[in-house]
Amino acid sequence: MRDVYIVDAIRTPRGRGKALKGALSGLHPQELLASALVRLAQRSGLRVEDVEDVVIGCVTQANEQGANIARSAALTAGWPDTATGVTLNRFCGSGAQAVNFAAMGVMSGQQECVVAGGVESMSRAPMGSDGGGLDGNNLNLRKKIAMVPQGISADLIATREGFTRADVDRFALESQQKAEIAIKEGRFAKSLFTVHDVDGKALLDHDEHPRAGASMESLGKLEPAFIGMGAMPVGPNGETFDQLALLRYPDTKAISHVHTAGNSSGIVDGAAAVLLASGDYVTKHGLTPRARIRATATAGAEPVIMLTAPAPASEKALRLAGMSVSDIDLWEINEAFATVPLQTARKLGIDPARINVNGGAIALGHPLGATGACLVGTAIDELERRSAATALITLCIGGGMGVATIVELVSKVSAQR
Repeated sequence: MRDVYIVDAIRTPRGRGKALKGALSGLHPQELLASALVRLAQRSGLRVEDVEDVVIGCVTQANEQGANIARSAALTAGWPDTATGVTLNRFCGSGAQAVNFAAMGVMSGQQECVVAGGVESMSRAPMGSDGGGLDGNNLNLRKKIAMVPQGISADLIATREGFTRADVDRFALESQQKAEIAIKEGRFAKSLFTVHDVDGKALLDHDEHPRAGASMESLGKLEPAFIGMGAMPVGPNGETFDQLALLRYPDTKAISHVHTAGNSSGIVDGAAAVLLASGDYVTKHGLTPRARIRATATAGAEPVIMLTAPAPASEKALRLAGMSVSDIDLWEINEAFATVPLQTARKLGIDPARINVNGGAIALGHPLGATGACLVGTAIDELERRSAATALITLCIGGGMGVATIVELVSKVSAQR
């Protein structure tokens, strides 16, 4: 296989995902993604006529985010007709999977220059707008596997792992504190750009979701978010969501509901774009790649507990790269819920000091289809800032899946050679 290089990676600020309240909520999601494509081309020196495909992650592909937003956004950006587009949905791992699929095309020799990324306007296409849920409303599947909402799964993991409310709140507080430091020190400035509306008016130049000054006291005042949901009678015999989950885990007597709005990922709007190319392409066009992709992987896990697959996905990527946990300088483990990085770190034995060093989705928000691509850029920026070598990006995914990507700075590759 050929090496595949990341030439550049950028993202929009993340705006609050509330209709009429978030700074990006008035912008059509095609325009939001197009702004990232335009900015990527401007900054990287990309010849847009060379783009062979635009691979985009988007979870809620309904209404304004339907109709293959990848192709529509490329046309909105003014890119040539020759740049095809494909939109994919691997739930929360969609943006990372878009990058991985683009990488596979280049690695295989079938493509030379591909743009990947993701978009989610959660203010304009709220979760559930597609009407499919986790199982597509297939009653036959539901009888076989009673998948529960992810918040129930997160609380189930916390219960089985022994993570208390204080544990998840403490992790959430650290996410806010690390993000606050990162913002003050300008650590996101390299990848983040100002989004404008179609008339050129600046809409947002900073992440809108972080809450500076958070404390254990303020987090502790928030009510558990999934108690009421867990008590809803939804099963064929009147079982509640909690009871359906416990049917799969009868050794757990009751679910302790510890997750709140404060220790779960934030609802936001955002987009990201990543330029991937072959070594031949970057040499021919005088581009300076920032990183190369060492390995990518997906893994499946039990679909009721659902959110435990980042660990096996990471282990698989490490095996493919011939690496171990200790070889990774920085980890980006998506903070869908606080329990996810806590469980992944425990399972793999990761040093907490290497995880989400600039905060994560609890502080910054989780634009579902874009987050994985956002994290690729965040990881590369921080590797460069620290002069470190490698990062692993991993996300939990609905239905019991995980995705992982290992990136390595080109400067470190050259030094090793």
